[in-house]
Amino acid sequence: MAIFKMYRGLVAMEEDILTIEEVAKYLRVSERTVYDWAQKGEIPSGKIGTVWRFRKADIERWINERLSSSNKSAANIEVKIKNILSPERVIFINHQSKHDALVKLAQTLSTAPQIKDGRELEVEILKREELMSTSIGRGFAIPHVRLASVTDLVMAVGISKCEIMDFQPIDDQPVKVLFMLAAAHNQHSYYLKTLSFLSSKMKNPALRDALFASGDPMEVYNMLIK
Repeated sequence: MAIFKMYRGLVAMEEDILTIEEVAKYLRVSERTVYDWAQKGEIPSGKIGTVWRFRKADIERWINERLSSSNKSAANIEVKIKNILSPERVIFINHQSKHDALVKLAQTLSTAPQIKDGRELEVEILKREELMSTSIGRGFAIPHVRLASVTDLVMAVGISKCEIMDFQPIDDQPVKVLFMLAAAHNQHSYYLKTLSFLSSKMKNPALRDALFASGDPMEVYNMLIK
């Protein structure tokens, strides 16, 4: 009986310990991101030899603390599109695949002074899309990342003249407009509130129709900053 209890205890301990791969899947981020967090001490972790390990209870507590902190901070943040978008980062694209559309828009966003590593931005945007579609329905997608090489939150907008069908939209409507966001690692609250702000803004059917029909970058910019 004592041996059986010990065995059950060891099994429970093993189930409570997570690998980098398991944490990445749990948090829906890349393994590289989890590794960087562990190296910087930003996530509760420990090493067994040279291998990082994580206690599930610690990770859950860490998530809850971050969510609580983000909710309190985000309440005091006002999102203004004119602070993160400029007319030259509003473009019209003619790509039917999400890969090509994302690459084109990432290259445009990389022209912003807040982006210090355009290649990293492109790679991480594509990785994020592989994890989960950023389509929010109604013909829109919001591809987004947070990176150490980004100095401040910034956005680019792509209006597609063709329907992009491979975003796996939740409502089966092809994507026509993309808002691409990049933020610094320490802008979690601002980043989340901007995502929420854009999602809410696109519930306006008149604005959606106007964006779909527009052929002028300045017109699109002016519509979005209102």
